[in-house]
This record gives sequence, structure tokens and C-alpha cells, in this order.
Amino acid sequence: MAEAETQLYARVMNKVKNRSTRSFLDPLLSLGFPAHTAQKALAATGQKTVEEATKWLHSHCNDPSLDDPIPQEYALYMCPSGPLNDKFQEFWKESRKQCGKNKAHENFPHITLSDFFTCEDQKVDCLYEALKRTGDRFLNRIPSIIYLSLHSSTSYLGFFVNDSPASIIKEFAAAFASEASALADCHVKPSTKQLHLTLAHKFYPHHQKTLEQLAKGINPRQNCQWTATLYSRDMRFVHYQTLRALFQYKPQNIDELMLNAGDLIYVDRSQQIDISDGWVIGTSHRTGCRGFLPENYTEKADESDTWVKHREYVFGQRLGQLPKNESELCAGQNGEVHNTSAKNVTKMLALQLSQNIAVRRGLLVMRHGERVDQVFGKSWFQQCLTADGKYQRADLNFPATLPKRKDGIKNYEYDPPVSCCGIFQSRLIGEALLEKEVMVSCVYSSPALRCIQTAQHVLEGLKLEQKMKIQVEPGLFEWTKWEANKVIPSFMTLAELTEATYNVDTSYRCSVPLSSLVPSESYEDYVSRCSAVITQIVSSSASDVGTILIVAHGSSLDAFTRPVLRLPVRESSDFAHLVRKILRKTLNQDQTLPRISFAEAWQGSDVILLPMNSMINFLLTATGEEVGFLFFKVRT
Repeated sequence: MAEAETQLYARVMNKVKNRSTRSFLDPLLSLGFPAHTAQKALAATGQKTVEEATKWLHSHCNDPSLDDPIPQEYALYMCPSGPLNDKFQEFWKESRKQCGKNKAHENFPHITLSDFFTCEDQKVDCLYEALKRTGDRFLNRIPSIIYLSLHSSTSYLGFFVNDSPASIIKEFAAAFASEASALADCHVKPSTKQLHLTLAHKFYPHHQKTLEQLAKGINPRQNCQWTATLYSRDMRFVHYQTLRALFQYKPQNIDELMLNAGDLIYVDRSQQIDISDGWVIGTSHRTGCRGFLPENYTEKADESDTWVKHREYVFGQRLGQLPKNESELCAGQNGEVHNTSAKNVTKMLALQLSQNIAVRRGLLVMRHGERVDQVFGKSWFQQCLTADGKYQRADLNFPATLPKRKDGIKNYEYDPPVSCCGIFQSRLIGEALLEKEVMVSCVYSSPALRCIQTAQHVLEGLKLEQKMKIQVEPGLFEWTKWEANKVIPSFMTLAELTEATYNVDTSYRCSVPLSSLVPSESYEDYVSRCSAVITQIVSSSASDVGTILIVAHGSSLDAFTRPVLRLPVRESSDFAHLVRKILRKTLNQDQTLPRISFAEAWQGSDVILLPMNSMINFLLTATGEEVGFLFFKVRT
């Protein structure tokens, strides 16, 4: 197609894309909405349709800030589309899969042309006109191919724009800033940094080579239609964390927040002091309402998930050819822009379950079920002792009986059993794994009674209690520094466990003898022990097909999975903070956990999450997330 025809088509397309939105405002006014709230709704939804703006207004009918004159913040980006963008999206997906989430995954592929700036809602049309006028002026000057050079360091990977096209693009950004100032009274600061498109940022140094190898698969000279695109965000929540609701939650109290699956929630971490463990205060992006919500109903969302795409100016577009991936960065419901690499967990589950995937080796690490001392406190043992020193059930959640121990029942004080709820949880887990056809090939347990009991009842749910023996591994015991008694508990012997009808493997040779556990071990010794034990378990099961099940402690979810994923050891303070988030201290707090099917949450190809209605939490470590989840499964 002749160059003149290309330019003409681009002008026509951009004229259509930037049409006046007065026709959107009038129907809203005729419905009785005040002008300022109607304009606010249009700005919040990207001024796309009257229907979207109307739905936004109805959703925000109880928003206490609806009448506040707080404008949106806007930014101008240069975004790729077409084959080159396909390659960028492929890199986004593979880098997240192989190396976990890094800072670049918070956004979509783009070149930043301006800092964020504010624009009053009634002047957004003028901002669109500024983009159109500037685009028309530079349509002939923006090159069809923008030359990019790959740059890599220990914490950054990306493409830098070569000097010649960079100077033209910077002129375009400066011209837009002038037009926006004149037409919309906006103070726009064009980007003064070297223009670049970030591929990865703030990643672990040992992932650099893998990321570089993935980046070499991108040909920066591939065909691409570049678009200058306006995005906006809510300026009130710039420094907040964004969470996405995984499940519906119906408030039980007036100060709690209604959640629908997929809702995005703004959370200020600095405001979470003195709040009950497991709960956070957040503001709903969908409704604008604020309240308490159970954090384990959510996962971390990307920063740009709440951004709104407004108008774009397309450079060098061919006749009849629209960007292939326009839908990947299109505005969804309420104008939200979603990075397609962040798959909705329920859609991912349906996709994976619909495929007949061959059985693969896997590792499933889980924490034990609810223990009695976490429900009834440290004095639980005294509550159960009769005057003559015998055990008596003081509550229906206490176990009906306790197994016999050669040293008497006193040792249960520091090696407590699971509660009746813990037994129910464990069996339910096994039933869910059976329903989802998870093939467990072997089971390892910490020597703590609560872990052995959990493993036993999981096997019962799997209907494997007579076919599979539990291999008791002392090396799976938790960090001994956290033992309240400052000594290693006196665990039940294999003979005692067998006599109590626990199906343990008496012929198993442990990796770490019980005598090797030392009280108050250092953090370095603990993580070294965990690494050695998990390496031995995985290597010894190399010929087995199916899933290795490990039942251990809250700290195990991190300590035994990071070595398998080849992730560096956490700082001890970060590790302690993470484990505290896993643990729950009271039954009431744990009742906030979702009551759902195990089939509702798979994520990614490297990690599988199976939620449940119990007090056990699970943890997604592979992406660096601190999410409350029950299972951690690593493909091996």
C-alpha cells in the first residue's frame, strides 16, 4: 500500500477513535445523574460506552467519595501491537513461569512517554483532542520500525530505544505536553530518561541468564504497529497494594466488605496495625466501599490491573489491519486493563482439567491439621487431666482418646495431637485429592504426632491407609529454635505408633537421625538441614511416578520448597514474618477460610493450589507472593 494511503487510513482510524464523548454525557444527564458524577463515571471507565458508565454509577451508589472532586491520574505510553507484541507477551508468560514474578510483571510492555499527571474530569475530552492533534502532526515522522537494543544487568533487562527514533518520540511527548497544557490545562512532564521498554526488573541475580536467553528469542525488528496510548489510575491508591478476590464473600458484620470473585481491592499495608490476624481493611475498586475482608480470600494482583485504557493514536497502521492483540490490552468491565499473562485462576483450572495431562512427578508440601494447643491454649493439657492424672475429654474438639506412650501422657504437652476438626480437615484433603485424581506415590512426615496423624487421615481420605506406609523423617521437623520448651520433644517411637494403629514404615532409614536434632539451632543450620533432606527425598524418589506428599509444619511450606525451585534463602527476619502470616491462633479466625470445592484454583504450570474449608493455610512461594494458601506443589 502506498505511503499516502497508509497515512490517510491512520488519520481516519484515529479520528474515529477520538470522537467527541458529548454523546455519552447527554444520556447520563437525561437519566438524572448530576453532571460532575456522570463525568467522573465516564473518566473512570475510559469514556467507552454509556452502558459502562451507567453500570459504574450504580456500583458506586454507596461510594462515600462519589462526590469528591478527585480527578484521575493519566500517563502517556508508547505500546507495541502486532507480531512484536506477541513476542513480548510470550516473554512475559515464560519469564513468570520459569523465574517467578518480578517488578516488570506489574505492567504490560510499554515505553513511558510521560510521568503521571492529573486532568479534571470535565476536561478529559480536551486531553483526547491533544493526543489526536499531536499524533496528526507526527504521523509522518514516527518511524515504522523503532530500533531497540537489548541491555542487561543483575537487576534489569530491557530494550533501549536507539538515539534517532528516541529523539523523535521525545519531541512527540513534548508536543503532547504543550497541547495538553493549552487544551486541557494539564501539567504534563515528558519523560527525560533514556527511552526503554522493560522486560524484567528487580529479579534474583541467578535468574539473569535464563531471562537473557528468553529475551534473545525476541526480534526487535519484527513488524509492529506502535500506539501512543493514554492510561489512567485512581490517584488515591497509588502506593496501595492491589488484591484480587478469588472467592465470593458475604459480610457477616456491618463493617465487612462484600466480595465478588474477581473484585480488585486496594489495601494500605501501613493501616493494618492492630487488626485481627487474617483480616485486612481494603477499598473495593468496583464499588468504592471500604471495610474488613479475609485476606485468605484474595491473591496479589498486578499494579496495572486497575488502570483504565482511554484513547490511543496508531502510527503506521496498514489498511484493513487491526492490532492482533488489541483484545489483550483492551478495557474490560469498568474499564479495567488486564495483563493477559495473569490468568484468572478459575479459567486456568478449567483449562488444565479439560486436558488429559499425563501423570508427572510432583511435590506436595502441606502443614499439619489444627492442633489442640492452638485452639485451647497452652493450658489445654491441664484441662484434660483428672485428679488421678488420667486423660479426660474436656471439649468435643478434643480427641476422644490419646495413644499410649511409654513415658506417660505428660509428653503430649510438647508433642500435642490434632483436634477433631484437624482430623476432619485431613480426611477432607485426602478425599479432595482422590476426587481430583492426584496420584500420591509416597508419604513423608515430620516425627511430630500432629503431622503423623494428619498424614494418616489424608491417606484415609485417599483410601490408601492400608496400601501406603508413612515414612517418618526427623529432618522434616520444624526450626527447633521455636520450641517453647527449648528442648527437642520426646516423640512417640515407631513401635508405639504402630501399636496405636498408625501405618508407619518401620524399615525406612531416615536422612537425619532424631539424635541429630539440636535445640535452638541457628537459622543457617535449619535451612541447610531442610535443603539436604528435601534433596535426598526427591532424589530417592526419582524413579517413582506421581506426587511426593510431605506433611510437616508451617515453616516447611517455604523452607522445603525454595531449594527445589533453586531460589535463594530468605533473610531470617523475612522468614519469621512469613511464617507468622501462615499460622492461625484461634478457631474463630480460621472460620473465615473459603468453603469451596478443591477444583476452583489452579495457577500456572509450575505451581498448583488447592483451596479447602479448613484452618490450614497455603503459600505460593514460586512467584515471591505471600498468599494464604494450603498446598504448595512443585513440578519436578
